[in-house]
Amino acid sequence: MRIEEHRGMELADAAGIRYLTPSNSEFAETTGHLLSVWTKGEVHSPVYVHCSFPHTNQRSFLSIRTADNKEIGLIRYLDDFPQSTASIIERQLKIRYFTPEITKVIAVSEEFGYSYWEVETTAGRCRFTVRNGSGSVKFAAENRLLIIDVDGNRFVIPHVDQLSDKEYRMIETRL
Repeated sequence: MRIEEHRGMELADAAGIRYLTPSNSEFAETTGHLLSVWTKGEVHSPVYVHCSFPHTNQRSFLSIRTADNKEIGLIRYLDDFPQSTASIIERQLKIRYFTPEITKVIAVSEEFGYSYWEVETTAGRCRFTVRNGSGSVKFAAENRLLIIDVDGNRFVIPHVDQLSDKEYRMIETRL
């Protein structure tokens, strides 16, 4: 496409982004509690919600994709949709991005390149193993720590600065 043809074109059009809105799409939950979307006269089922900013904003720029990871479209703002639709999509996000918050660090020990964590979370008491030196413990935001265990489960400490001195000493060598 020549530069002259780009004039007057929206950036989304030039980039090939298709925004899904209440006027051009309709979401529904399937009998198996998966998500489907009707758009452009086609039904896509199942579809999956991928969040562009999963740790800082799960209500904007949500990519709706097929099982083959083909993007159907992007929801710019979830709040543009009716509450009934937003609730269906929010349920899918909670499943996909299930990330218990660590409320208390009980113990962290290290052996043979792994650290063994015992914590209390919003989902109950938990023990998990983290591979050291693999980027499995990292800041997802300025004060928000993301921990990914060897099984791919995600945990978050939402406010590192609110840890007790003892808790901070247990995790500081892993930062």
